[in-house]
Amino acid sequence: MGNSEKREKKMKAEKRKGEERSTKEVEQKKKKHKEIFPYGNYRNYYGYRLGQDIEEDPRLKVMKKEWFEGKDCLDVGCNNGIITIQIAKKFHCQSILGVDIDSNRIEDAYWHLRKFVKIDSAGKIHGKDSKSKDSEDANGLGNNITASSDEETKQNLKISTTLPKNLSDIVSFRQENFVQSRHPPEKFYDAILCLSVSKWIHLNWGDDGLITLFSKIWKLLNPGGIFVLEPQPWKSYDNNRRVSETTAENFKKIIFRPECFQELLLDKIGFRTVEDVTSGLSGSKTGFDRPIFVFRK
Repeated sequence: MGNSEKREKKMKAEKRKGEERSTKEVEQKKKKHKEIFPYGNYRNYYGYRLGQDIEEDPRLKVMKKEWFEGKDCLDVGCNNGIITIQIAKKFHCQSILGVDIDSNRIEDAYWHLRKFVKIDSAGKIHGKDSKSKDSEDANGLGNNITASSDEETKQNLKISTTLPKNLSDIVSFRQENFVQSRHPPEKFYDAILCLSVSKWIHLNWGDDGLITLFSKIWKLLNPGGIFVLEPQPWKSYDNNRRVSETTAENFKKIIFRPECFQELLLDKIGFRTVEDVTSGLSGSKTGFDRPIFVFRK
């Protein structure tokens, strides 16, 4: 083997080593900068469950229109806002506010809201174009339009006053630590949701934080209002207890496990009734098999 071949071989070996070192450094940096979500404030929390942003959340199947239609609603721990928006869209809330501890998730929620509004607007425009074409065809490509224009204007004005409000007029989001905020209530609600959030509040603020959550929700509800709760099982607590030093310490001290929540809410907090609507989720995809309870004030 000549000297030039030896040098070339040596250079290739050094290049391989350099590439390996670079790969290891990148992996180490990724590990070092890996994001931690101690409040369950994962980016795209429902992504692994839904697959696509606009696919309907299976939990909506167990929810009833009368809980939300024409009602003022609150979603505690809304994350990226997708289910908040879907509830507003499907059940025609008067208003719905989503709150989350993470300002980044609130930004995501407003991004999703703009996306839904855009899709809705495109659908309405397409619908209007189709109706306009059908009308022209029925009238012989626009014959007699002048004669009927006044009547059509009146009809359009009448329809515009009965059309559903734009989603952006119904849905809003706010960054807030719901448990620790001390602001006086701006309004009261007919329905409050807490979906896959109670565990994170429990792990971060212990039994006291959980009781504060339930008490605050009860106080914010109008008489006859409902509280929709999707608690995580104890096994899920165990899986996430080491996410921070705080959660690890609080986990050891927890007395009120999820199986005690019904008794706590009925006997201590003051809710009158509870309904288990979980059976409606049978056959749903993985991640949507948690119990869902509806408590009434």
